[in-house]
Formats: sequence, C-alpha cells, structure tokens
Amino acid sequence: MPELPEVEIVRRGLSPLITGARIDNLILRRKNLRFDFPVGFAKKISGTHITGVLRRAKYLLFELSSGQIILSHLGMTGNYRFFAPVKPGHFEKHDHVIFELSGTNPPSPFLIYSDPRRFGFMDLIDNQEDCAFLKHLGPEPLSNQLSAQMLRERFATRRGPIKTVLLDQRVIAGLGNIYVCEALFRSGINPSTPAKNLAVPNDCAQSDKLEDLTRSIREVLHEALEAGGSTLKDYRQVEGQSGYFQHRFAVYGREGEPCLRPACAGQIERAIHSARSSFFCPTCQT
Repeated sequence: MPELPEVEIVRRGLSPLITGARIDNLILRRKNLRFDFPVGFAKKISGTHITGVLRRAKYLLFELSSGQIILSHLGMTGNYRFFAPVKPGHFEKHDHVIFELSGTNPPSPFLIYSDPRRFGFMDLIDNQEDCAFLKHLGPEPLSNQLSAQMLRERFATRRGPIKTVLLDQRVIAGLGNIYVCEALFRSGINPSTPAKNLAVPNDCAQSDKLEDLTRSIREVLHEALEAGGSTLKDYRQVEGQSGYFQHRFAVYGREGEPCLRPACAGQIERAIHSARSSFFCPTCQT
C-alpha cells in the first residue's frame, strides 16, 4: 500500500500539471471501487476547476472551484497517470476513472485513475474538518507537531507494542508498515516494546529514545521522498517511474539476512503485530 512518501510524490507530480485545469468530463467505468462513488459524482464535478492538490496522511485532496474536495485514497494498487488512448474510448482494463481536462498543458488531456485490486476509493466532501476519513487523524509526521514531547503524551496510556501504536493513524497520520519498521531500527527500539514504557516521566534514557525516534521518523520519510518512494510491486510515480527507496531498506523484507549496522552480528527477524509483519534486529533493537 502506498504510504505517506509515495502519496506525497504523486501529489507533487500532479499538482503543477492539473492545478488550474477544468474538468470537462468525468468518466466512471464502473459504479464503485472499494465503495460506491458518491451520488451524482460525475455531474457535480464536471465543469469545475481544480484549484489545488493537497495531501493529508495517505489521502490526496483535489480542491475544486465549487468549494468541494475530491478525496482520493490509492488503496493497495491505485495510481494516477496521463494516457492518450489509441482509439477514442479505448482504455485499459483497470482504468476505472477518467478525468477529461482542459486549460493546462498536461502530457495528455486524460488523467486516469487505475486500480487493479480496487481497494482505493473516491469521495466528494465539503471540508476536511467534517470528513469521517480525516477528522480523527493525528499530526503529520513531517510537520512541526511531531516532537518527543508529543510522542510521550500519546504513548503514556498505550500498553500495546510501539509498532502497532505508530501504525495507528490517530496517533500519527500517514505512517505505514515499511517506514515504521525502518524508523524503529534506526532508533534502536524493538517493535514489541510497550509504547508506554517509552513515556516514563523524568527518565532520561527513555527521553533520549523518543528524541531518536522523532529524528528517525523524519529522516526515513525525507530519504524516501528523495528516492521517489518505495516500489515493491504496483506503485508508480505519475510519470511512470518506480521508486528506489526499497534498495535502501535496512530491515523491511530482509528476514534471515545479516544486520547492516556496523559491528552488529545480529540477523533480521520477522514478527507479527496486529496482523502486520515487523522486521527488526533483535541484537541492536533492544
């Protein structure tokens, strides 16, 4: 599933090409993705202009001149690309939503949303504050809201493994399995550690760990952005390129391989937390 860096890269790819564009027509080639499309979806947005492309957590937000917002979640296999069909109406099997655009200069007037597994979805909302998908999200990890003190406050009553807590979008928005595994490795924290154990008041060692974790989260996300995200299977940038951060994984997907930390003789192991795979080095993540 695309995580924060991948969604942000898609946003950056789309924004300069479609901001200011007019949606002349919206073609829905099926009635639903994960959920049904909003009633009258195509009619409501046809004729509007895209005034901005934002991101919140793992959601793309297309601001419209009508004041409404198209909320788009990529699910596991969703992607956006520009495509000019060889023949009118001749799109590919998994091209489910087609935006016909005018007024800007994109590579093609057709912006395609394709999703082989259809776990993504789209909604039409009036504002972010009242949107059920957005209103309970935690702070953005790349914002100034992320701090060791913020983590301490949010971990204080959490008995679950820190890996599970960091994946809770109400705690921090946008973090996913890959980048949590990598951040915990960099900060030397075992994913099974109860989150509240890192929030002990006046414990200097734990305070240092929270500072390390805060820094590691930021670093791994910034590095992933610079590398174009991580492509494990389906993710592609708007221009069609793969990401390259998967070549820098220290632990994710490396079960049974040696730890890459200098002077560590450990071997990467895999554990399950809340039905998700956690990869870590038991020797240096204590």
